[in-house]
Amino acid sequence: MSTPLAAATSRSVGAPGFPRLLSGLSKSGDAFDLSQHNAQWGALSLRGARTTLLDELDASGLRGHGGAWFPVGTKWRAVSGGRGRRPVVVANGPEGEPASLKDAFLLTKLPHLVLDGASLAAAALNANRIVVYVPQRLLASVEAAIDERRRAGVDPVAIEAIVAPDAYLSGQESAVVRALNDGPALPTFVGLQSIRDRGVRGRPTLVQNVETLAHVAMISRFGGQWFRSLGTAESPGTVLVTVTGRWPEPLILEAPLGTSFKDLLELSTQEAEGYWGALLGGYGGGFISMADLLDSRLTEEGARKLHSSLGPGIVALLPRTYCPLAETARVVRYMQGQSAGQCGPCVHGLADLAASVEALAYHPAALRGHLPPINELCNLIDGRGACRHPDGVARFVRSALVVFRDEADRHLRHGSCPAVNGPGLLPCPSSQGRHQ
Repeated sequence: MSTPLAAATSRSVGAPGFPRLLSGLSKSGDAFDLSQHNAQWGALSLRGARTTLLDELDASGLRGHGGAWFPVGTKWRAVSGGRGRRPVVVANGPEGEPASLKDAFLLTKLPHLVLDGASLAAAALNANRIVVYVPQRLLASVEAAIDERRRAGVDPVAIEAIVAPDAYLSGQESAVVRALNDGPALPTFVGLQSIRDRGVRGRPTLVQNVETLAHVAMISRFGGQWFRSLGTAESPGTVLVTVTGRWPEPLILEAPLGTSFKDLLELSTQEAEGYWGALLGGYGGGFISMADLLDSRLTEEGARKLHSSLGPGIVALLPRTYCPLAETARVVRYMQGQSAGQCGPCVHGLADLAASVEALAYHPAALRGHLPPINELCNLIDGRGACRHPDGVARFVRSALVVFRDEADRHLRHGSCPAVNGPGLLPCPSSQGRHQ
């Protein structure tokens, strides 16, 4: 998406036995080739994957880090072969959320952790096809890693890379399967259970986020209880987080789940006064106040209590030098353009919602002191879409109206603030890839 990967660096938030995924990376962030990967973690062993790995995943408590936070062991057990239909494993790496960079970071810097996880999944599920589904800009890096492994004879099941459209919805599970079945990368109306039973070419299919597969590679080496030695009882392990707005460039952080946001962001109460609020979980998540952020910890359950989500691990701080209403309006218009266009809430509801938020941000005088019926529009959209895309936009907008209510009142009383004419902060790529 629009934020260049080259701008992202990484570090970890300290704890004993830490970092994990980012362990061994140099300060320059050079990519690990296969020999460096094996020197750091040992060569991949598939011994026991069929008999013990699913139990270790259950014991670990690992949940999917692509945004849904669903238990991984439960998901894998739902992908059942039989009747001669061996499963397909898909490493899902489009990373459609524009504010996220962690999947691209893994695929370019630590690709063999992801590919180890995919090969382990194939062994555990008796799959005979592995696909790495990535945007064009990451293809060369992924193919180079696959070629290294092919020459070394690492993977019993051949791994292939297939290009994903660079669009917001391209990583949604049913959109992935639809694209791999030669259709458009758009969500379908079927449930996830049918994908796990009848997905790519009618075969049982596991679609798993690439960070999740990297954690699987570590659990296979060190075990489920080792994974649980960091994090909380409900949210064990570590997570990669993309942080923007706090430092001059985006930063990929690895932190134990349960870390306080104050420690994660190295943020004092006084420094927090320089921000309007924070966006958690990306454009399908929601804004929270800085007071709530400083009182919260890095867990999905904690984010949901604040009517947001960690999503794919996004924390975007919004400095007071930007107009929060203009930022909201830009994102809603972007999300309207990235919709599947398959139902009324996307085709009409999101367009009306974008226009209403734009009026509040850029043309408040035309509203004559009255807040437009934005909440009513959100209520009309919510829960009525063919997929969850419009629900996420509604949540995003509702949270903005709560956290930025004082600024909305100022716009209504005094007109747009000067910051609406400045450059935007939250990335909204201009390319529209939804119909590819």
